[in-house]
Amino acid sequence: MAEAMLSIRGLRKTYRGRNGARANDGIDLDVAPGTVVGLLGHNGAGKTTLVNQVVGIVRPDEGSIMVDGVDAVAQPHLARALVSVQAQANVPITGLTPRRAVELVGRIRGGDRAQVRGRTAELLESLDLMPWADTPSQKVSGGVARLTAFAMTTVVPGRLVVLDEPTNDVDPVRRRLLWSHIRTLADDGAAVLLVTHNVREAERVVDHLAVLDQGRVVAAGTPADLAADVQGALTVELDLANGWRDFPTSLGEVAVVGQRAVAQVDATHAAEVVAWAQAHVEAGHLERYALVPASLEDVYVQLVGPERTAAAVGAPAGDEGEDHR
Repeated sequence: MAEAMLSIRGLRKTYRGRNGARANDGIDLDVAPGTVVGLLGHNGAGKTTLVNQVVGIVRPDEGSIMVDGVDAVAQPHLARALVSVQAQANVPITGLTPRRAVELVGRIRGGDRAQVRGRTAELLESLDLMPWADTPSQKVSGGVARLTAFAMTTVVPGRLVVLDEPTNDVDPVRRRLLWSHIRTLADDGAAVLLVTHNVREAERVVDHLAVLDQGRVVAAGTPADLAADVQGALTVELDLANGWRDFPTSLGEVAVVGQRAVAQVDATHAAEVVAWAQAHVEAGHLERYALVPASLEDVYVQLVGPERTAAAVGAPAGDEGEDHR
């Protein structure tokens, strides 16, 4: 990896009132120019606490944070000038239209008026926001507001761009457009730290991943590195009916959350599993089943556990518990 734009070493932060539990517990992380580094974790894993320390909102108890050689702990005002951040919660822009909000931020960040106007139009067009470009912000949906926040962050991007759950509330079609923009930011030279729990979509654009659980990095590497252990495996997804739980030994360990069950099997057992599952669909024990190649999402579930994974996917947007301690 090239010399890091963001370098974090030994980062620790403890909040009072939660039995001394550490939100961040000895985190090391690097983000180089031209790369997207994904920080994956369930809600409460410590992701937003880390972001808040990078931009100087929260001061770490221990450790160092360097942004392009600037000590972000000792000189947070200098580090902030190098960073563009899309926070987990949208910045209120009441009284402004999306176009006006994006242009204002571009000018505040020092962009030339004509260039900012052109870049704003480009972002609004490519994110499919033009139908709402001149609509008062109080009349737009949460998804449009989220995309507007992304445009505000990237209209004049810093050398380090931090995106905290950028796809929350965004519909599937526009999420694809957003992922493409995130990849382009890095290809144009920015260092991008992408904070998310959307493993399946994030792996399409990231160069490197760090999985955070209970304040610690429990795994790190390229998507291929992390997924190496599940090559040649299939993920079996089952929607259960009426609380049925009678699984064959061929499925091995089955993780059950609510009425959904997931297991991994070797690809050589695919025909056997399909025959078994189809029989139980016909018997009314299963609503549906699917066999798909094992992915990075399966690695993530193995690392952090199915319960926390399900809680993260099902939690309301913006529910990062560690920052409310």
